[in-house]
Amino acid sequence: MKRIVADALLLAVTFVWGATFLLVQNAVNVIPVFPFLAIRFGVAGLLMLAICLLRPPWRRAIASHSLWLSGVALGVWLFAGYAFQTEGLLYTSAAQAGFITGLSVVLVPMFAALFLRHKADRSTWFGVAIATAGLFLLSYHKSAGINRGDVLVFLCAVSFAVQIVLVGRYAPKFSPLPLAAVQILTVGVLSAMVTIAQPSEWRLAAQTIGAPPVLRALWICILLATVIAYFAQTAFQKFTTPTRTALIFSMEPVFAALTAYLWANQGLSPLALSGSSLILLGMLAAEIKGPKRVVPDAIATNALRGSDHDI
Repeated sequence: MKRIVADALLLAVTFVWGATFLLVQNAVNVIPVFPFLAIRFGVAGLLMLAICLLRPPWRRAIASHSLWLSGVALGVWLFAGYAFQTEGLLYTSAAQAGFITGLSVVLVPMFAALFLRHKADRSTWFGVAIATAGLFLLSYHKSAGINRGDVLVFLCAVSFAVQIVLVGRYAPKFSPLPLAAVQILTVGVLSAMVTIAQPSEWRLAAQTIGAPPVLRALWICILLATVIAYFAQTAFQKFTTPTRTALIFSMEPVFAALTAYLWANQGLSPLALSGSSLILLGMLAAEIKGPKRVVPDAIATNALRGSDHDI
């Protein structure tokens, strides 16, 4: 039951990320990407740290040296994913970038087996294969071949996959909000460092931060897509596996396409509809046909000790 609830909540997180894609796209057409990320993650990280100081268990967790090391490691990989993806989009199409980023659904079980010794069952691999095919159809376009941007976006997929796997390692060991706070603050600090190195972007950001599309995207992304969403991932991924999490996250482009259709009247092609259906089918195949016990013993043990993790 805990795994089902965790999967449902992670799916809700994925919906939030997909639904805010259009908001972010409109915002970064006005404000440069890295200043936007610096403000989004910096404010969210500080807000989460402030909340942590309100409760004694979280205050003690924040003082932990090992928690900061783990949170910074998560933040570095999360920032690397955003940085590689942003740079890659300068050289490749959004459709190609979407498909390559989605390949993290294949990379996660490989990394989980390598670093965490989690072995995915056949039905999960079957679901991964179906979801990957769906990602291809959802993002299909006629490509001239692999270019520099494709390589950079593939490094983005690697970064996101490592971040998911590391959350699977660290989430059972620490209180979720302090761990998520350090991770998010790290992304904000690194984004600010990139922004400072590019003075022209900082000046443009100062001129455009008050624009309605930017303010709207910042507030929604800070509160829903960052504070709540990353807290939820850190809190509930420990009740499921990294591979299953990656399958759930593969629904993000589906939700993005759906919300773009509903809110911006951006039509879906037959290939996109077919791809979305395959991604959903792949997720359900792994969920319905998977073994009853998919949570590793170490994680299940921590899950049963409700008092050990102050959610």
